[in-house]
Amino acid sequence: MAKRQPSQNPDVVLIGAGIMSATLGILIKELMPEKTIEIYERLDRPGSESSDAWNNAGTGHSSFCELNYTPANSKGNIDITKALRIAESFEVSKELWAYLVEKKCLTNPRDFITPVPHYSMVWGDTNVAYLKKRHDLMSRNPLFRGMTYTEDRDLMNEWFPIVMRGRKKDQPVAATRMEIGTDVNFGSLTRSLIDYLKNQPGVTLHLEHEVQDLDQEDDLTWRIEVENLKTEEKRKLHAPFVFIGAGGASLHLLDKTNIEEASGYGGFPVGGQWLKCLNEELIAKHYAKVYGKASVGSPPMSVPHVDTRTIDGKRELLFGPFAGFSTKFLKNGSYFDLPKSVQLDNVLPMIYAGLNNVPLTKYLIEQVRQSPEDRLAALREYVPYAKMDDWELLDAGQRVQVIRKDAVEGGVLEFGTEVVVRLDGSIAALLGASPGASTAASIMLGILPKCFRSESQLPVWKNKLKEMVPSYRQFLRESDDLVQATRARTHRTLQLDQPL
Repeated sequence: MAKRQPSQNPDVVLIGAGIMSATLGILIKELMPEKTIEIYERLDRPGSESSDAWNNAGTGHSSFCELNYTPANSKGNIDITKALRIAESFEVSKELWAYLVEKKCLTNPRDFITPVPHYSMVWGDTNVAYLKKRHDLMSRNPLFRGMTYTEDRDLMNEWFPIVMRGRKKDQPVAATRMEIGTDVNFGSLTRSLIDYLKNQPGVTLHLEHEVQDLDQEDDLTWRIEVENLKTEEKRKLHAPFVFIGAGGASLHLLDKTNIEEASGYGGFPVGGQWLKCLNEELIAKHYAKVYGKASVGSPPMSVPHVDTRTIDGKRELLFGPFAGFSTKFLKNGSYFDLPKSVQLDNVLPMIYAGLNNVPLTKYLIEQVRQSPEDRLAALREYVPYAKMDDWELLDAGQRVQVIRKDAVEGGVLEFGTEVVVRLDGSIAALLGASPGASTAASIMLGILPKCFRSESQLPVWKNKLKEMVPSYRQFLRESDDLVQATRARTHRTLQLDQPL
């Protein structure tokens, strides 16, 4: 609910109270403190959909262990371009969080980020050769300096004993390790950012409010229709800038804007499930994020991992994800979300994307049909002596993968995030899924100059950005000294150099 009587016409409207809106709201308030902001969230708590800890992978996607970010082509050549971009973006996020801790906007960094080593672990001769080649490429770059490679089973047993115990002795295995990996609770981080924001002058948070419609007026401001879901009261307001950061609901809202830039976009929902460990002894023995390689024919988001998490101050152990299919675009959405999203402008891209992704459809059908025994068999590939009684199945969040027009293929399915910005900069929307949360700071820093063009040219703006993110507009990947200086500051401030 709103904490004060809202202004009729705020400067900024943020739709959705997840990590994206929270990050953008903080940046706007730091750079332009005079701006008034209203935040609208359909649920009764910020960060409860894709940002929530149980709905989000929480790795702190830094490309240390995610093998889907370093694909190999048919000739065996490995492309680390995406890994470099994501690793750099995560460092920017840490810089912003460190600034907010230093400024006391965030109080205790351990509430949302903890140090956990990141591992990639593979088996089989082909995969071992791939991992060694990947390590050789990545360890040359400043962002991945310190990555360790081993085929020593005894060392791996020290690193992740529950993954090695019971594994066949004649099975070729290899692993890489990055000691400086992290676990991030994006739900906790989001709520801390929103708590700070809503207590700032000119900021109002509305929970259990849903944006029903958006229309651009002749003066280029946006007329926004909102419903109070508890009282069913409706109101209209105007704002010169709107950000749509509503997770899976962003696609529907973007369609309501009727802007040219939104034409042709569609969405394909993919659900997720985790196996949660109930055995405290197992949880205590494993302190690591161990990522494997997706099975042949599986989509990129299916990369399995044995994942140490810290949620509400308690260590947890998860395995997954298992994919599922639902026509909902949000975990708390409607089964009509997918049918309602099909429009004249996106029906062909969606058909072409479907035809081009038959293996994904087959994979999802197989995942939906899995029995508990099937999931246990998948788990035993990573935890060989796992017992069914030690694990329970939990539903994770819904993801909506972006479908967009393509001149060559007609329509393509994107496994990532996509930003849509109106040419006049009056509205922006974020579509897609992983690694969005981990790269929120970089994404929002990219949106700001497109939407606040005159302000972004001011020296005071540029100086403030350098204060908040010292590496702003520099390439961390190109400088050992810059990476070391950046990490020294952020790890100290975020308490990542202190043992738990």
